[in-house]
Amino acid sequence: MTPVLTAPVLDHVGLSVGDLPAMSAWYAAAFGLAVDLEFTVAEVGLSGTMLRSPEGFRIELLARAGSTPGLQPGSAAEAALTRGFGHVAFDVPDVDTTYDALLAAGATDRMSPRPSPEPGVRMAFVADPEGNLVELLDRTSSSVVEEGAPAPVSKPRSEVRA
Repeated sequence: MTPVLTAPVLDHVGLSVGDLPAMSAWYAAAFGLAVDLEFTVAEVGLSGTMLRSPEGFRIELLARAGSTPGLQPGSAAEAALTRGFGHVAFDVPDVDTTYDALLAAGATDRMSPRPSPEPGVRMAFVADPEGNLVELLDRTSSSVVEEGAPAPVSKPRSEVRA
């Protein structure tokens, strides 16, 4: 199949939240993000904050009166029972330290640090203060990744041989 998009770059991830100021402050403090843009769409009663990391990734937090909590799984496996977006993931230099810091900052445990199914990678899951799943991955210390090399990319199922 010919790609519909050529050389796409992920711009941001959007997350609907109940308390925009509190969640903006939490994500900014927890991940070292800065406010890039604050906006409103008055016609639909929507407010938003775009947060940016020093590395350039962005998270858009959105709030709208009358919103209700969505998926709030107790684990990553439970999240996979519902179709759609289940979590946001961050590659961090030390999963254990980041996991502990996020718990201290108000996140809750969903899966303690452990080896990932991907060889040489550690992983953990927490939930932010509103219950949204956040995955932590450490590919940087993986023996699979050489310094300066891009993180490994999983092969499509069609290319994986049993």
